[in-house]
Amino acid sequence: MKIWEHFPNRSLLSGKPISDIFIERDIHNFHDACQYVHNLPYGYNSDRDDLLILFRENFGSCTTKHAVIATLAQELCLPIQKAMVIYAMTERLVTGTQSILARYNLPYIPMIHCLLLYADYRVDLTQGNQNGKNHPIDDLLFSHPVAANISAKDEYRLYRQALDNLVQKNTDLQGIPIKLILKARQDGLILLKNKIRQL
Repeated sequence: MKIWEHFPNRSLLSGKPISDIFIERDIHNFHDACQYVHNLPYGYNSDRDDLLILFRENFGSCTTKHAVIATLAQELCLPIQKAMVIYAMTERLVTGTQSILARYNLPYIPMIHCLLLYADYRVDLTQGNQNGKNHPIDDLLFSHPVAANISAKDEYRLYRQALDNLVQKNTDLQGIPIKLILKARQDGLILLKNKIRQL
């Protein structure tokens, strides 16, 4: 089973902004739209707050891929939501992470990811993409439904709030300054971006 087949399927609606973009590409139902987005190359877009950047640049990240599909789900009245999650980035998940963990004396780096929620399912349309990760993200430290096209500013604000709670409640992170974790996160982002360029 393909991961998007957990979702209900529905014909696209002519006259709706995102539906029309897919219909122009000869894509006429929700499952086929999910497959199209999944198959686009993985990459960091030049403007992640632009909902249509995925179609202009013909690639996307977890942020832009799931923003488009969550918006399409809204057009079709499908009960599918985008979620912002935090996962533990380790050497096992992303090769090269261990040197960052050693530099900052961290057990892992709390990193942002996005996916889609439907009923009891979590669907990641970047799963199987060449996204720098060695395997799918299975365990989450935090998950929260968000607006389909949540701004980078609002996403970061939510991340900081969640990170504060993680540091207070998670024994692995207690006593570690937030500034240190944020520096490690920046290094983690650089590592991921460099791995994408090499693929």
